[in-house]
Amino acid sequence: MTQLLVLALFAQVLLTLAVMVIMGRRRFAAARQKQIKMKQFNTMDLGEAPEHVQVAGRNFINQFEIPVLFYVATLAALTTNSVEYLFVGLAWLFVVTRVIHSIIHVTSNHLKSRYMTFLAGCIVVLLMWITLVWRLV
Repeated sequence: MTQLLVLALFAQVLLTLAVMVIMGRRRFAAARQKQIKMKQFNTMDLGEAPEHVQVAGRNFINQFEIPVLFYVATLAALTTNSVEYLFVGLAWLFVVTRVIHSIIHVTSNHLKSRYMTFLAGCIVVLLMWITLVWRLV
């Protein structure tokens, strides 16, 4: 079970790195096309960048918000020997919701679908925490 949980952690890290690559490619392409000035990177004031550039940057930032709760819960489960089937299943479900959320965000950016996927991920991470606390108490 521990290996499966660590693989879920790794999958989330890979997602973050993939989004970082998408963000970088979009930013530099926009700079090459003179849609933003390289000088704007000094202060990261990209407010006038094309929407697809801003969306990729916002999605990258998203990978350091709710997923932090996932990382902490996962590490807590690992350090307290609380890794079990339900927790691992929830961890993978969380990663799946994050992948879907990112795909929606950096492609169609359909707000309702993106929000529902985000909300599902939040509920899953809450269930992870409840499962962890229940097991420890």
